[in-house]
Amino acid sequence: MNFFRGVIGGQQAGAQPSGVETIQKLCDRVASSTLLEDRRDAVRALKSLSKKYRMEVGTQAMDHLIRILQTDSSDSEILGYALDTLYNIICSDEEEEQDESEDAAPVKSKNVAAPEDAQRRQEDDIGAQFTERFIQEPENVTLLLTMLEEFDFHVRWPGVKLLTALLKCQCAQVQGIILVSPMGVSRLMDLLADSREVIRNDGLLLLQQLTKGNAAIQKIVAFENAFERLLDIITEEGTSDGGIVVEDCLLLLLNLLKNNSSNQNFFKEGSYIQRMKPWFEVGDDNSGWSAQKVTNLHLMLQLVRVMVSPVNSPGATASCQKAMFQCGLLQQLCTILMATGVPADILTETINTVSEVIRGSQVNQDYFASVNAPSNPPRPAIVVLLMSMVNERQPFVLRCAVLYCFQCFLYKNQKGQGEIVATLLPSTIDANSISAGQLLCGGLFSADSLSNWCAAVALGHALQDNLTQKEQLLRVQLATSLGKPPVSLLQQCTNILSQGDKISRRGSKVQTRVGLLMLLCTWMSNCPIAVTHFLHNQDNVPFLTAQISENLGEDERLVQGLCALLLGICIYYNDNSLENYTKEKLKQLIEKRIGKENFVEKLGFITKHELYSRAAQKPQPAFSTPEHMLFDHEFTKLVKELEGVITKAVHKSTEEEKKEEEVKKTLEQHDSIVTQYKELIREQDAQINELKEQVSTLASQKDQMQNTITQQLSQIQQHKDQYNILKLKLGKDSGQSDSGQVNGLQLEELTLLREELEELRKQHTLLNTQLAEKDTLIASLKAEGVQSSDGSTAAAENTELLKELESLRVQVQTQAAEISQLQRERQELQSRTEAMTAVSGEAADLAKVTKLENRLSTQTAETNRLQEEVRTLTESRAAMEKELAAATSTATILQTEKSKLQQEVAESKKEQDDLLMLLADQDQKILSLKQRLKDLGETIEDEDDLDARDQFDEDDDDEEEEDDE
Repeated sequence: MNFFRGVIGGQQAGAQPSGVETIQKLCDRVASSTLLEDRRDAVRALKSLSKKYRMEVGTQAMDHLIRILQTDSSDSEILGYALDTLYNIICSDEEEEQDESEDAAPVKSKNVAAPEDAQRRQEDDIGAQFTERFIQEPENVTLLLTMLEEFDFHVRWPGVKLLTALLKCQCAQVQGIILVSPMGVSRLMDLLADSREVIRNDGLLLLQQLTKGNAAIQKIVAFENAFERLLDIITEEGTSDGGIVVEDCLLLLLNLLKNNSSNQNFFKEGSYIQRMKPWFEVGDDNSGWSAQKVTNLHLMLQLVRVMVSPVNSPGATASCQKAMFQCGLLQQLCTILMATGVPADILTETINTVSEVIRGSQVNQDYFASVNAPSNPPRPAIVVLLMSMVNERQPFVLRCAVLYCFQCFLYKNQKGQGEIVATLLPSTIDANSISAGQLLCGGLFSADSLSNWCAAVALGHALQDNLTQKEQLLRVQLATSLGKPPVSLLQQCTNILSQGDKISRRGSKVQTRVGLLMLLCTWMSNCPIAVTHFLHNQDNVPFLTAQISENLGEDERLVQGLCALLLGICIYYNDNSLENYTKEKLKQLIEKRIGKENFVEKLGFITKHELYSRAAQKPQPAFSTPEHMLFDHEFTKLVKELEGVITKAVHKSTEEEKKEEEVKKTLEQHDSIVTQYKELIREQDAQINELKEQVSTLASQKDQMQNTITQQLSQIQQHKDQYNILKLKLGKDSGQSDSGQVNGLQLEELTLLREELEELRKQHTLLNTQLAEKDTLIASLKAEGVQSSDGSTAAAENTELLKELESLRVQVQTQAAEISQLQRERQELQSRTEAMTAVSGEAADLAKVTKLENRLSTQTAETNRLQEEVRTLTESRAAMEKELAAATSTATILQTEKSKLQQEVAESKKEQDDLLMLLADQDQKILSLKQRLKDLGETIEDEDDLDARDQFDEDDDDEEEEDDE
């Protein structure tokens, strides 16, 4: 301790020691002192010197400080000093102050900025060197992670800052060490649960650095419940009205979700998209937004865009779009879109976000089409946005965002394309309101070249992959001036390009001409009718050939390439309906006026342009200046598709074309034959389905009959129960009879009658069981009639079934005869009873006779009831016989239908065999024709591609039929 005071307090005699000497003595003290208090004081002194003498302390004391972390882990105070010293060595406070000053005042003079940049680079180099030295031993980072488990503030907070500084200097290396460290990421996630906001907020900064560019760590952090914790913090801090902590949470969420499909799916499946909706609830008064709120909302919008980015897989994007619509997030974004007082950059980012939420989603696109702006009268949001796009006074980034929104609205949306084109047609134009079509036409022919380009691209997207709307747009008529007849939209576009006086006034700018040429190329591609309309104007082809053949400057080379593309489209999609401009004559014109090689070279100018590759990267228009807006993303796809086929079409000779036409005709004939057989197979499938429906109907009828039989059996059972009750009563009365001889004789005969009835009841049950078995056989016969192809087995089973049904009918008749015999016996019993009553009346006295007559009358009534029951059973047997007859008829019908089905199956097999033989012959012809084409040097597509194309064409035909319906 006295030694330390001597070092710090100075020496009375002699010169003061230098900083390097002091640091050396302090390092020796740390290494040699046995008392913890002495080591703690020495480390505290090194901490105070580390800011001023960063290089010296780092060079001499780093190893001693690491040893302190290893050996003195029980003392939190010395650990805190050591961690603070290491942090000052790796990341100086001057560097942090420079970062803050740059954020506050980013605009500085170049003379001042140059020395500061050099100083910063030097500081960064020093920090990187010390970081590399610290992580040479991975155990040091593992030890630091262990320190973070210490709850003491003076240890945990410096540890978080030190690890953050290490990640800033050597991110990839430190990430690798933490990734292989047991529970390394989990320890860092615990920082978010710390109740001390300072540690929690610095923990957010640490996780930001940790998750940069490392998908494995991002997945681990996400599955450590990071989304739940971060969203809770954002809610606690006030969402968009919160401070810098909300910004840090959003930046961390962006790191976890961007370009990480696994985390995006986990975020969606966890229903976290629904928790984003309250972020975008803005009030009516949107004035005076703070800079922090603007930053927070901007990051929130970026987070939404990450989930529905076009670079994600289509399935994941579609599911997120669906979730955003169902939870009301899209509706909330549209509210911000139409609100007043929203800052311009937030409005621009909101437009871009809405664009990607509706892109390719029919439900979301339909909802967006129904959104109206809060104006008087209300106008569709699309119209309001287009008004901003064609207004040259609006900011450039806002106009780009509106164009992107319009493109996303029309992406794979034929319904929306039809609605936009319909606003241009004469029958739907409303003079009292502004429509999207009027705004596009106004922008297309305005004096602002950027408006020309945006309107041309927007109108091209209304025609993208939609032949119907391309043909409909040919009907659009424009009134150019008073006293002159109207001209078509196609004619007006070509007039602006071809007429010299209008070129000097409007079309001289490259941007305008590029936009019009892209529109014409999109319009006429895959539309022979539009090509015919274009070639009908005698001035168009000479203008194109003149433009292509001239030697113009660098700026005009792109226009020449687009003119060559347009002329190539006129050749490739030409139906030869105009005698003067057939395919052959246009190719001859190119060869004479331009030259085939020169034409192909000019066509290649498009893809060689530097802005072409930039536009092809992503759908969103992203340009630094208006002058760079020359290419559209979808148009680059069209160029890539057409460049090769146009080059081949120009180089093909007449003979090659004739041979190709013959091959096409042969293939078309083959396709027609295949189509006929496909129709035949479809008809046969329909017939089979009808037969299956008939079998199903018969089965349902059989089920109904079975239900009826079941009801009748239930009624029979009820009668049986009633009969048993009567029998019990009769037996009881017979037991109490006073006339032993008479009642004894009657009781004996009644007992015999009961036994006979019991025997008949058993036979009835047996017949019911046999009837159920026959119903089961009938059901199996129906199933085998549709599926089985073995006719002999089915016929044998049917014969056996008919025999069993006939046997069942004989048994039922026998039972009916027995029931009749039983009735006759009961009548004889009744007559004998009356006779016996008369005899006993002569022998007995009057009182006994009266008593016996009363008893006999009672028994007679009971016997009548028994007879009635037997009659009911007889009727039930008759009904069962009818049902058996109906079942027999059904079996006969099924047998007939089965025979027909077997005959039809045999005929179908024969027709299929003929079809296979015919297809084999056709395949042989196709192979020979393909071999001839290969010998001629032609590229032949595989059959899988042709089949895929046929299937695609059939799907398109089906979709067109559905649209027509």
